[in-house]
Amino acid sequence: MTELMGMRLYKTRSGMLLEQAGRFYRLPTADWDAFINTEKLHDRLVETLATASAIDDGAQRLAEGLTAPIGRQEVWAAGVTYYRSRDARMEEAKGAGAGGFYERVYEAERPELFFKATAARTVGSGEPVAIRADSSWNVPEPELTLFVTSSAAVVGYTVGNDMSSRSIEGENPLYLPQAKIYDGSTSLGPCLYVPESPLSPDTPITLEILRSGETVFEDSTRLRRMKRTPEELVGYLFRACSFEHGCFLMTGTGIVPPDAFTLASGDEIRITIDPIGTLTNRVR
Repeated sequence: MTELMGMRLYKTRSGMLLEQAGRFYRLPTADWDAFINTEKLHDRLVETLATASAIDDGAQRLAEGLTAPIGRQEVWAAGVTYYRSRDARMEEAKGAGAGGFYERVYEAERPELFFKATAARTVGSGEPVAIRADSSWNVPEPELTLFVTSSAAVVGYTVGNDMSSRSIEGENPLYLPQAKIYDGSTSLGPCLYVPESPLSPDTPITLEILRSGETVFEDSTRLRRMKRTPEELVGYLFRACSFEHGCFLMTGTGIVPPDAFTLASGDEIRITIDPIGTLTNRVR
């Protein structure tokens, strides 16, 4: 068998699909939560693939029924893990006299971790994300997102969009939950990528925002620019929290549009992390 560098696991309305080397396989189990909450998920997928039969309509099934790769998990997030994010949040909080807080967080031993979304507030690739009607400054935050099992093992990755209401958070850091947690504030997808080994620090993350078909913002970064390691973030999250079905943890953003930019209804957001794929959402 060809060496398996990584596999993409998709959650669809009709079940689970596994993609490897451009071929699709239908998995016999329908229990997403139990299946992915496996400390050796890559090994399990290899075993499953050995007896699975390829299907011809996998791409069509994805186009017709792809959903976010989440079941009963919570989504958590980490903040100020990139220098660019530190600068942006210091700038937005200056008016509230709180700019120095974010520099302290960036330099501190303890990371910033916060609850982001339930599965019900999370959408998948191709579904709309939202901006708050009471916010005047809204941006997407492209983030590598970890899937962590109930035993605190990082076994997979997906692309995350941590939608943020910067005008609300800028009024006062205590407004962070209102700036971050609302219906349609979180997007994950298009798949759960399960490699044999952790992603390379040179892995690129790219954000592109289109308005009326034209690119109005584009930028990229690499994982090596993240100050904190995934293991460090997971270690702090699991210090006093348990997750029966595992959880998703967004690892922070290193891409921030300029202060003069804000999202508008109809904008298309594309976040690409190779080899995971591209997460695409329109703003409703």
